[in-house]
Amino acid sequence: MINRINEITNRVFEDLKELNEFIYHNPELGYEEFKSSKAHIDLLKKYGFSVEEEYLGIKTAFKAYYNGKRPGPTIAYLSEYDALPGIGHGCGHNLLGTTSTGAGIVLRHLIDEIGGTVVVFGTPAEETSGAKVIMVEKNAFDDIDVAMLAHPAAAYYKSGTSLALEPIQFTFKGKAAHAASDPDKGINALDAVIMTFNSINALREHILPSARIHGVIVEGGKAANIVPDLAIAQFYVRATTKAYLQELSEKVKNCAKGAALATGTTLEISNYELTYDDLVTNETLSEVYNKSLEVQGIKDYDKTRDSFGSLDMGNVSHVCPAIHPYFGICEDERVAAHTEEFRDATLTDLAYKNMIITINALVNTGVQVIIDEGLLEKIKEEFNTFKGKAR
Repeated sequence: MINRINEITNRVFEDLKELNEFIYHNPELGYEEFKSSKAHIDLLKKYGFSVEEEYLGIKTAFKAYYNGKRPGPTIAYLSEYDALPGIGHGCGHNLLGTTSTGAGIVLRHLIDEIGGTVVVFGTPAEETSGAKVIMVEKNAFDDIDVAMLAHPAAAYYKSGTSLALEPIQFTFKGKAAHAASDPDKGINALDAVIMTFNSINALREHILPSARIHGVIVEGGKAANIVPDLAIAQFYVRATTKAYLQELSEKVKNCAKGAALATGTTLEISNYELTYDDLVTNETLSEVYNKSLEVQGIKDYDKTRDSFGSLDMGNVSHVCPAIHPYFGICEDERVAAHTEEFRDATLTDLAYKNMIITINALVNTGVQVIIDEGLLEKIKEEFNTFKGKAR
């Protein structure tokens, strides 16, 4: 089957290469990916997909689908295409989205024969407030049997984990006054922010070593001789599970509440971006994908990417079986993502070679899920066991 899949992938390669390079040269930030989403949509329509544009009211999201002639499982591939400010596609989402859309197109060529449905979701803004979170909340994955994407990286990695994330904003409001002649009449909002940082720094001694708390001051006053009446801090709180994230976020919020009490300021707590769940890899599904790579010659593939970052794919993995592996595009494995060097690696011969291999693996995994009822049962059994556990 891999050889047949590879033949189809090579047949559509030039269209995929054109898509990747167009998006590379037209980088767009999250929820502004109008050119990028249209390029994906146009290509999917060319290959017979029906497309729901502005999916769920999200301007740059889409749902493309192709129903086979016989019933069967629904396989979803998730495309990302947002860029980073200043640096463009330093995270490689031009290539990521092309790989997912390519997998959908290739599987579409087989779906009439084997049955089932293939779906490609266009998922904006992974770098900030990821649309996958909204899609999960609006039940977009309720009829999806498995969901997959593969992310460009310096090397190949198995699908692993990521940290759950809550983005918390603390807005402190005090009272302005002349900092020299009338300091007694002021209430210093910046003091509350500084006390919050100090309290969180003390808290770090008593949190799990896998957790992360990091923040910035986005508003701290206008002049040294004016008592700041407004100060704002933003934090990312991360943990390996949703349950511990909730516990840790509450402790972080208490640090801010204590600072407000101590300084006499008022405090508003909000989320300035969407909350991400931890990624839970479906190991049964992952093993099928890994074997699909091995038969194509990817042998050194025993590394797992357990990320200290956060992914909106994590939210998807809590509502349907999912994997998020990585494929190598760099000659030097030390190349870091979110750099110009990594961005430019998405256009190299190595990147295209491994894109083809990855598309083949994603498609073969989908084929196996469709044709092997026992495999899908095992995948869902693992997923239901995870869902039954407290996290």
